[in-house]
This record gives sequence, structure tokens and C-alpha cells, in this order.
Amino acid sequence: MASTIRGTKVAKSTKSSKKKVAKKKASVKKEAKISDKQREEEAEVAKLAKTFKKTNFDLVIVESPSKATTLKKYLGKDFEVLASKGHIKDLPKSKLGVDVEGSFDLEIVPIPGKKAIIDRIKIVAKAANNIYLAPDPDREGEAIAFHLAEEIKRPKHTKRVLFNAITKKNILEAINNPTELNAHKYDSQKTRRILDRLVGYKISPILWDKVQRGLSAGRVQSVALRMVVDREDEVTKFVPEQSFSIHAKIKKNDMDVESQYFAEKGQKNEELKDEKRVSFLLKELENKKFTIEDIKKKERRQSPTPPFTTAKLQQEAATKLGFSAQRTMSIAQKLYEGIKLKDDGPSGLITYMRTDSVRVDPQAISDVRDYIKRSYGEEYLPETPNMYQKKSQTQVKAQDAHEAIRPTNLDFLPAKIKADLSDDEYKLYSLIWNKFIASQMSQAILEQTTVMFNAEGYLFKTTGSLIKFAGFRTVYLESLMEKKQNQDEESSFSFLGERILPPLELGEVFSAIEKPLSREHWTSPPPRFSEATLVKDLDENGIGRPSTYAAIISNLQDRNYVQKLENRFRPTDLGTLVCQMLVKSFPSILDVEFTANIENQLDQIENGEISWKKVLKSFYGPFEKTLEKAKEEMKNLKKMQIPSGIDCRKCEKGEYLVKWGRNGQFLACSEYPECKSSEDFKRIPDGKIEIVEKEYTKEKCPTCSKRMIVKSGRYGRFFACEDYPNCKTALPYTIDVACPKCKKGKFAEKKGRFKLFYGCSTYPECDNAVWDYPVAQDCPECHYPVVCKKTSKKIGDYLQCPECKFKIIS
Repeated sequence: MASTIRGTKVAKSTKSSKKKVAKKKASVKKEAKISDKQREEEAEVAKLAKTFKKTNFDLVIVESPSKATTLKKYLGKDFEVLASKGHIKDLPKSKLGVDVEGSFDLEIVPIPGKKAIIDRIKIVAKAANNIYLAPDPDREGEAIAFHLAEEIKRPKHTKRVLFNAITKKNILEAINNPTELNAHKYDSQKTRRILDRLVGYKISPILWDKVQRGLSAGRVQSVALRMVVDREDEVTKFVPEQSFSIHAKIKKNDMDVESQYFAEKGQKNEELKDEKRVSFLLKELENKKFTIEDIKKKERRQSPTPPFTTAKLQQEAATKLGFSAQRTMSIAQKLYEGIKLKDDGPSGLITYMRTDSVRVDPQAISDVRDYIKRSYGEEYLPETPNMYQKKSQTQVKAQDAHEAIRPTNLDFLPAKIKADLSDDEYKLYSLIWNKFIASQMSQAILEQTTVMFNAEGYLFKTTGSLIKFAGFRTVYLESLMEKKQNQDEESSFSFLGERILPPLELGEVFSAIEKPLSREHWTSPPPRFSEATLVKDLDENGIGRPSTYAAIISNLQDRNYVQKLENRFRPTDLGTLVCQMLVKSFPSILDVEFTANIENQLDQIENGEISWKKVLKSFYGPFEKTLEKAKEEMKNLKKMQIPSGIDCRKCEKGEYLVKWGRNGQFLACSEYPECKSSEDFKRIPDGKIEIVEKEYTKEKCPTCSKRMIVKSGRYGRFFACEDYPNCKTALPYTIDVACPKCKKGKFAEKKGRFKLFYGCSTYPECDNAVWDYPVAQDCPECHYPVVCKKTSKKIGDYLQCPECKFKIIS
């Protein structure tokens, strides 16, 4: 027995050592790659310092290499264009970097890995006649511009230029009309950065101490988490209410007309909540004649909506295309910076994609009106341009710095350049294009008809609509209208769930084609947030700014505070607990109005209306006192043990206690360490704890030959030995599909930053991976032995080859 135990320990130790060695090798390999890259860059810079002889040129510095390529095309040989590749300087990672005891001065240092980029820019800038700083025209871009100016140290020859769109006209106009660096905008960015650093660096360590290491709190992220947790609380506490409706059908001209009970004649609309009343009415209504007592027709006009703001683009892309906010912004960035077109070279296709404005350049309005008249006809063009205003007249100037999101050139029709775009780029560009065209088109005209039937003293009502002129709806429907219309097409309805009616006249009498029927209805809880509705609520409540929504949602998922199930966000146990603790200890930080007010103050700083240091002082004084109180009073979950009332399954003495571990809550025997029994659990609707039965696999533990259990951890599902903690063997959660690249491993389920993916179980030896669920089936086109399950709104479920992209549609 002893030798067996010793042997097990040796095996475990050997396996553990192998894992550590493999991990260390991977880490060393990664560091070596970084070091090699840095050495190459430094060698290039050293070579550039010796060989750069160019004179009589101007330098333009942008953020991204793709934007640099597009600008170079328009500016020609008299300009050099370099990319900073984002921020070059920031607060240090290892310390706070903010003088909270004095004047809130920042310690801004070069970002690790950016030395070669900074040196390259300094070498070229030294020889240039003029330097044009052209990072993005927002707060972050202004900060980058300031940091570049600090490193270049040529203030008399350095100018700021702003591109709202990457087109020849905009670029040359900006270069010919440079501006100065905007200190107020930079102050606003500094304030935002300091506030985020203070909240993150001061609150996160408390969570590490009280809950677990690796947790984080964010100034805006935590408020967004609270919104998700509060909504889940509403859903959980919701008590549905029952109601009824009564429906009758008549027929005219082979068309069924359904009408709904309204009230007894002379009474107001009756709400049916009593089952006895419904039964009485159903008996009363049998064999009644339905006479048309009233017909009202009303013409309705529906106006188009403005072009996209950032928030609206994220919402519509989520609803119509299924894109996450992160994905939408990433694609929009590429469309803005420039796509290489076959006939035109690198071209910026849309205006700047971070904006709260619905304003459009007058020339662009003139161009789109010409396009509408030419493409659709005069009846689709309103007499005067459609002008739009922001939802709130009190919004400050900072949010109206850029136009709405629109195409830069109406010659670039989506269909014309489709071959030059990826599928995602084409979908998003088409969405932006159609929205902009529709925004300047005529109203849709609908005729709404309301018919009241008198069933011998009982009134029934039906409504219907007919689209007399489609107007802007020819080109674009809001996602809500589109959803309604799609539902209506399936059920012979037309606009917003109302029926198309046959010709009806006053006094006509009908018999019901079947007995009137009742339908039972239950009120629904408020829906959990989808990506689109969370962005909408963040926007409407003034939480963060549209440009930050993608990062906020990403962080919540990365930290395992929320998870997306059936396209809806639900808080995890960890997220709920962290939120509850933060709300109790930091009520103002987690308050929606307080956070929205901070955003307004950042806008005021940008407009020069308030001092940035004044904002920081008013924030930090109360915050510091709250911090000290939280350190003392916040409950320590690491030490908490809550009785569950469930007896231990392994020993006779113990009771399971609810404890908090690295991956969340679990049940552990009260007799630990004598009894090491532990179980996963869930809470059923009435709040009671229920043990989750273990899911066993077919495979045996390679170390001790016992059964393997499916478990969930921070990085997704995995296989673990049932004899844990005596045997700590763990394996990736594999699918029975062999890796076609190395032919040794199997595809293993892994949790990426944004979604699950499937990689070879032998990683890092084999780095083969696919994003979608793999199936062992030959591709009919290229004979690759694996295809992946995919789904889309247009074609539903299908299979696609990860190699040649061939689709198999059943």
C-alpha cells in the first residue's frame, strides 16, 4: 500500500514537473520571441540613425500602420508618415504613479516595448521641416499627440492635425489648416486616467485580500456590473401576473379577420383577469352576429432616423449582425483607417467612428441628395434636407466634435467594392451606407384602419395598416421594425404587428367562423441585457462613453463577472458577490448618477469650463475616507464558512459548508482536513442549495486509473481525477476529433478572451486551433478531415471547412 501511495506521489510529482517545465519552456519561448523582435527593431533604429539622410520633407505621425499607408498614398514623396502604434507613454505598471498627497501630478513613462518606435520617430522628426501630429481626434488621441510632442522636443515646428475622414480632401485640408495641441482635451484624458487608476489600484487590492487574487474593480466597469446584477435581481424577484384575452374570427373575400374583445357597449376597455368572467363571456358570445359599428382611417407618417452615432452603431450591429461591441469597433476602425481597394488603393471608407453627434457635413448632404434623386427618383427625396438634433439639448460641445458615422465617398457602393472587403467589413459598411442614405430620404406613409364590431352588445376591435408609400423603408429599417416586419410576414401581418384588412363597410354583418376563444397571458420579467440593450442603457444613463463600451463589456467577461448565455448577460456568483460588496463599501462609486456626473465633468474639463485638479480633489477626499472604512469593515470571504444543512456524503460526522475558492463557491466538509469531500452546488429558485451531480467521462485517470470528472474553472471546462486532492491530475476537456495537423492530439475546449475556441491538446507542441465546434468529416472541396459547425441569420446552421471556407448547407 505504501509503495502504491509513494508511486502515486512520484507519478503526480513527475506529471506536475512536466507541466511546470512545459509552461516554463512556453514562457521562455515567448520571451525569446519578444526579445528577438526588440533586438531586430533596435538594430533597425541604429541603422536608421546612421543612414537616414533625407532632407526637405514634412513628417506626419498617426496611430496605426494601416492609416499611415492610406495617408502616404495621398501626401506623396514630400512627406514621411510614421505610426506610433497606439500610446507610447502611460502610468507605470508597478506603482500608482499619481501624487495624491500633493497636486495630482502624473509620472508618465515610456511603455515597455515602445522604445524602438519612439527612437525611430525622434530620428526622423529631427530631420523634418514640419511635424504634423495626427493621432485620432479624441481624448486618447490628444494624449498620444502630447506624448509625441514631449519626446520630439521641437515645439515651433510641431502642429496638430485632425482627420474626421481619411480622404484626400480631408487630409489636404487638415494639413493646410493645422491647429495647436488642445491642453483642455489632454487634461480631460489625464483626469479620466487618474480616476481609473485610483479606483483600480486602491479598491482591487481590498478585493484580493477579502475574496481572491486577480479580481479588479473599475470606475465604469463596476457600475456596468451593477446594472447587470440589478437586472438579474429584478428577474429573480419577478412575480408573473395572469390575464386573458378573447378572440373571434370572421371571414370576408377568403381573408380571415381576427378581432379582440374590447368591452361591453358603453364601457371602457375591460381588463380580463378573472377566469369566471372569461368563461361567462365565452358562453354569452356563442352564435352572436358581428356588425361593423365604426371604421376609422388615419394616415400615419414615419420619419427616418439620423445616421449612426457610435452607441447606435454598436446597438444595430449587435441586433442585426450579431456583432459584439468589440468586434464592431474593430471593424469600424479598419474601415475608417483605410481598406486597400483594387481600383483606388488604400481608401478610408467611413468617417471617424467615435462620435456622439448626428451632424453631417453640408457637402455630404448635398451629395447624398443627388444620389437619392438619381438612384430612387424625386418622390424619395424630401423638399429640404432632413436635419437632426441630439436627444438632449444640454449635451456639451465635447460630444459633438465629429460628424455622425457615414460613408466618405458615395462612389464606393457596397456592391462595387464587396470583393475588396472581408465578410464582416462588407456587412458593417453596408449597414452604415444604408443608414446614411435612408436618413435623407422621404417619410414612409401608412394608412391605419381601426374597425369596431358590435357583437350584440359586446364590442370587438381590430386594427390594420397598409404601406401606401415605402419612402426610406425601401433602404433601411431599424432593427425593431425589421424584427416586427419579419414576424408579420410570417403571420400575414404588416406594420408593427397589425393586420392587412380586406375592404370593410359600416353596417356589414358577419357570423364568427368558429366559437370565440380565450388566450391566457402572463406578464414577463424585464429581459436580461443583450449586447445591444446594455450599450443602450449605458449610453442613456451617461455611463462611460461610446468609445469605451466595447472595453467595459470585454472586461466584465474577462474577469468572469458576467457570462453570456443565449446572447444575454447573466452575472456569475463571483460577479454578484463582488458587486454586493462594492455597493455596500463604495456606494457612490457604484452609483449610476455619480458616475454619469463624473463623465459630465470630464466633458466640462475638455471645454475649459472647470479645472481638472478641482475635479480630482473633490473626488479623492471622500474616496480616501471610504477606502479606510472598507479595509476595516468589508467582510472577508476567505474566512467565511456558511452551513448548508446538507450532510457530508463521505463521512458520518460532517456537514457541508459553503466556502469561497479560486473558482467561486463550493461545498466542503466541516471535518476538513480529516474529510476532504467537496461538491459543486447550485441555488434553486427558492434559495436552497442543491448539489450538482458529477459528470463522469469514459476516460480513466492516467495517474491512478480512477474515474475522471468534468469540472469548470476559470479557463472553461476540464477533466479532473475524482480522487482530488489525493490525485491532482487534470486534463483538457477534449472532443473526440483528432487534430489533422499533428495527428497526435485531439481538439480541446479552451476559453479565449471573447469566446470558446478549440485547440490541439498537445499545445504548445501543436498550435492548431479553430473558433467553431469541430466535426470529424471530410470537406467535399479540399478533403480536409475536419469541418466546423457554424450558424447565421440568413442560412441557419451549416458546416464550414476551416481551410478552404467551403460551406456545407443541409
